[in-house]
Amino acid sequence: MVHSLKACWRLLHAVGHALAGWWTIRFTFPGLSQEARNLRVQQWSRRLLEIMGVTLKVQGKPPAEGPVLLICNHLSWLDITAIHAACHVRFVSKSGVKHWPLIGTLSTGSGSLYIERERRRDALRVVHHMTEALCEGDRIGVFPEGTTSDGRGLLPFHANLLQAAISSGAPVLPAALRFADAATGETSQAPRYIDDDNLLTSLWNTLRAPPLLAIVRFGEPQSPLGRERRAWAQSLHEDVQQLRRETH
Repeated sequence: MVHSLKACWRLLHAVGHALAGWWTIRFTFPGLSQEARNLRVQQWSRRLLEIMGVTLKVQGKPPAEGPVLLICNHLSWLDITAIHAACHVRFVSKSGVKHWPLIGTLSTGSGSLYIERERRRDALRVVHHMTEALCEGDRIGVFPEGTTSDGRGLLPFHANLLQAAISSGAPVLPAALRFADAATGETSQAPRYIDDDNLLTSLWNTLRAPPLLAIVRFGEPQSPLGRERRAWAQSLHEDVQQLRRETH
């Protein structure tokens, strides 16, 4: 009962925070520089984690500036918030998110690029926009697994989006993310969102969970010079796997 009451309070607080974020994007962002917007997104994300009962733990060195293509394993709807709390990047997200009530505005306001995963040719369009953004010095983030996993292993990495780093000459920075029980350090499945999991159920499980850690571990940047994207994707898969093990 106590856990449920605490979860209800957190949920109300989180909704209020999301609405405040929506207001900021609609009415404050137009008058801010891009750098100021990025800082607001990072601060908003850190506060949301706090409201959700999640403490951010950053390992390694986040990218201070671009251009850089960040790649990371994918576990939950909470991943983007956790990474944004560590450093702001423009994520490549599935196109459906753009049309979600409230969340779509927050996602677009944070600079997301959208991809229609059902259309194979849409990857070409997204790679083109990613390349342009990287050439302009942006930090771009992708989940090369293409979907969430249960965290016990990594799904194969899709290589297509790596072409943006190769074409622009931008380095790739591997990273790994893990959610853990703050008291024991053991991996928590509370925020998971895979297969038939329902978003609301996943949200409720996270809100009811004991205090959590969001551990984001950054590796070392890798030059795209001389790379072939498929071989690079396999190599990066091993790198992220190693970083994931090092979060324990």
